[in-house]
Amino acid sequence: MARKIRVLIVDDSALVRNILSQGLSLDPGIEVVGTASDPYIARDRILELEPDVLTLDVEMPRMDGVAFLRKLMPQYPIPVVMVSSLTQRGKQITMEALDAGAVDFVAKPTSNVTAGLNAMLMELRTKVKIAAGANVSHWKGKRTTPADAEAPCKSSALAESTDKVIAIGASTGGTEAIRRVLEAFPPTTPGTVIVQHMPGGFTKMFADRLNQLCPMQVKEAEHGDRVRTGLALIAPGGCQFEVVRSGGFYEVRLGGAEKVSGHCPSVDVMMHSVAKHVGANAIGAMLTGMGQDGAEGMLAMHQAGAPCIAQDEATSVVFGMPKVAYEKGGAQKLVSLDHIAPSLLKILSENK
Repeated sequence: MARKIRVLIVDDSALVRNILSQGLSLDPGIEVVGTASDPYIARDRILELEPDVLTLDVEMPRMDGVAFLRKLMPQYPIPVVMVSSLTQRGKQITMEALDAGAVDFVAKPTSNVTAGLNAMLMELRTKVKIAAGANVSHWKGKRTTPADAEAPCKSSALAESTDKVIAIGASTGGTEAIRRVLEAFPPTTPGTVIVQHMPGGFTKMFADRLNQLCPMQVKEAEHGDRVRTGLALIAPGGCQFEVVRSGGFYEVRLGGAEKVSGHCPSVDVMMHSVAKHVGANAIGAMLTGMGQDGAEGMLAMHQAGAPCIAQDEATSVVFGMPKVAYEKGGAQKLVSLDHIAPSLLKILSENK
């Protein structure tokens, strides 16, 4: 019999701790080994119980989830799933928590609480199981200062071009991976389109945060946005995202909320559109993520003449999407996260 996933729940509300405990325990593969009402108690319980996964409230008294993660991850890396409120402050802290090492998050329901709660608990059970297999060892000994403390000065983009388009897909662990890739792109990098699995409301904050940190301009995509040099466009949560040709330019088309390959936005939808409309002028990268969304789309890109790469297992938080993209033949090479940006830039220089 497979060993159960041991979970420690950290939340300042006794009611929420009870709800999460009962909800997680419905899965026979999960065992809630303990709870903690604040990060100080959690620290001791982690050492005592050695859980496989932590669920962590975003907003707590004494120390919020982000401050706790910045202290925890360099000393005791453990997969963490944040439990987030949908308030503006809750979204901000959630994005900072992902920067500080959290694997993923679930949002607390705000309307139709009964139905929303059941859906949230189902999502939490799924994400706890994904997190249990996540690789967070690279956080050991890492300095986790606030990301914007060392934000580089943004340069203005140089001459615009529509010759090349970079298409990037990611899911679990992707917020950090995307940040590291975009931070390494110069402001002269061709237009970049990105699908990161994330619900609506969080993608704008994610894009705004990247815009503070990266030499390129980064924004949440809007219908009709032109794909141009120096601009990275993040697909909005809850909306399918495509790239189409408009005369001599490429632009974004948004539409449809139905899930494709289990997701909205879907990497497959975006990459199929890039294969169709951009063809050999595109370059693809598949980053860390659970499942296989994007594998078929990347294969279509490759068949259309676009060179594509994927993140390797050693540096992926979850080696799902990159693995399948590589195995299906869409990605021709697996490279470490630190080499994704240099590899893409090298491909660009070789294919001018």
